[in-house]
Amino acid sequence: MKEKDNGSIHGDWGDDFAGEVLLFGLLGKILYTFPEKSWLDPILDEDLFVEAPFAKDHLDVVEGLSLLMDFSHKYASGNKDAILEDLKSEYTRLFDHTERIPVAPWESVYLSKDHLLFQEQVLEVRNWYRTFGLELVKIHQEPDDHIGLELAFLAHMANLALQAIENGNQDELDRILDAKRRFLTEHVFRWVPTWCDLMLEYGKTDFYKGVALVLRGALEELAERLGLDRPVGLVE
Repeated sequence: MKEKDNGSIHGDWGDDFAGEVLLFGLLGKILYTFPEKSWLDPILDEDLFVEAPFAKDHLDVVEGLSLLMDFSHKYASGNKDAILEDLKSEYTRLFDHTERIPVAPWESVYLSKDHLLFQEQVLEVRNWYRTFGLELVKIHQEPDDHIGLELAFLAHMANLALQAIENGNQDELDRILDAKRRFLTEHVFRWVPTWCDLMLEYGKTDFYKGVALVLRGALEELAERLGLDRPVGLVE
């Protein structure tokens, strides 16, 4: 999805959009959902971390996939139940409401004045979802600005772009790409890179560290392809 002339639809963007659908959809699911064998085993059994469907050559993505493959090998050859319990403990320690959270997964905590949940960012991203027809099926009652949901929205936008290409609708594709740039610069890029850095600092498992690296690299690749400044997160 490198920037090309705006005169016509380019079908070769399709692979990039399809890759975004897969990658951001998977990362969103991983970060939104409490670790369970029911979804973790299929991901690892299908070797989904062998190669990224988007930004596969970015150095962070390559390093992140290496960590995820290390985790996958340990999981396959070790005590799965014990490893899964460690992963559940890690998820709770990092993300759960009930404890002191080192890596909060909600945009409001980073960008609102008082660093609290359910601030204006929740309504802003909710309006984005509604405008572009994203129907959220919430497993638990998380605010709409949860990192997993924002990544699901990126996957949704990529899917809408694919549909525009298939329909030969240049105006719709331009509308989606312009909206995507806005959502990234107004929301995702302002805090998720900082979240990734915190995850690399506080995370203890190869699994979540790997996810953070893959996500950071994918966002940097997305910025380059959309002609946006490199995302840096919160600036002191």
